[in-house]
Amino acid sequence: MSRIRVLVIEDSLTVRKRIVEMLSERDEFEVVGEAEDGKVGIELCQSLRPDVVTLDMMMPIMTGLAATEYIMAYCPTPILIVSSSTNRGELFRTYEALAAGALDVMEKPSSGEPDGAWENKLASTLRLISRIKVITHPRARLGLQRQRQEEPKLSNSQTGAFRLIAMGASTGGPGAVRQLLRGLPSDFPLPILLVIHLDKAFSTAFAEWLDGESPLRVAFAKDGERLSEPGQGRVYMAPPDQHLMLRDGRLWLDNAAERHSCRPSVDVLFESVAKETGKSAIACLLTGMGRDGAAGLLMLRQTGALTVAQDEASSVVYGMPREAALLGAAAKVLPLDQMAPSIIGWAGVETR
Repeated sequence: MSRIRVLVIEDSLTVRKRIVEMLSERDEFEVVGEAEDGKVGIELCQSLRPDVVTLDMMMPIMTGLAATEYIMAYCPTPILIVSSSTNRGELFRTYEALAAGALDVMEKPSSGEPDGAWENKLASTLRLISRIKVITHPRARLGLQRQRQEEPKLSNSQTGAFRLIAMGASTGGPGAVRQLLRGLPSDFPLPILLVIHLDKAFSTAFAEWLDGESPLRVAFAKDGERLSEPGQGRVYMAPPDQHLMLRDGRLWLDNAAERHSCRPSVDVLFESVAKETGKSAIACLLTGMGRDGAAGLLMLRQTGALTVAQDEASSVVYGMPREAALLGAAAKVLPLDQMAPSIIGWAGVETR
């Protein structure tokens, strides 16, 4: 069996050597190149065509974010961000890199971890994402890093038969959720409940970042908070490491066992929405690895909700949506760029 070819881009010599030494000790990996800045990393990625890249975020000459945007535009390659979650600015750059096409993120090694734990996690993650066929992200090529879509103009905002939207995503989710939300107007009337899988260490500021990227207000849900009425659209996001549920018109959080190795779990949210609102919900299952959300989407469809899954062509990873399609859980399968316009129509919002 051929070995997994890895390019390591990391400005810290200590961390870089630790990654290289770990990979060199495992027969399934081959380190094909090392770089201490993003510019050299891009050049090596283009010439060596590795199977997967480990990438630091804070580097001289060219940052990890700039390198991600270029790689995903010109030589798409699975990228694992290996970074520190030390401050808000670095977290925001990490979210930008994930939205630009990086597949996953993990922390740099710390002194408090058991021997070999960090190395085993790194190897497992690289093994997993190296198999993903990534899609081209043209943001760097087109200069669209921070350009927002033009907001649709509304007249006579009104809701249809729906009370809320439930949404779940995993791998590729930051970019997909941002694109979908940017397609909605600032006065979109329905509340949105969101579960997205992110490493706990890197998820603490995600709602704040998404709030700045979306025309709708985004915040982590609070335990016992009352769900806003239709006409007061906003996004409630599951906080790190807590399930989000809807019950008796309020949002509830808990630390119950993981579902599909996930907490928060999309299934937990979808099942609670099915019991609470039934046919009055729109549910969207977006790109992601695994099967979290598929069974919950089926339950929603069986209660009369409008259920939607992202299509294969626009998904970074066609895992969760595929499982939903196999179960017959999705009433509609749509490309990502058609989801926002469709949701606007289903919500009874008139555009002009």
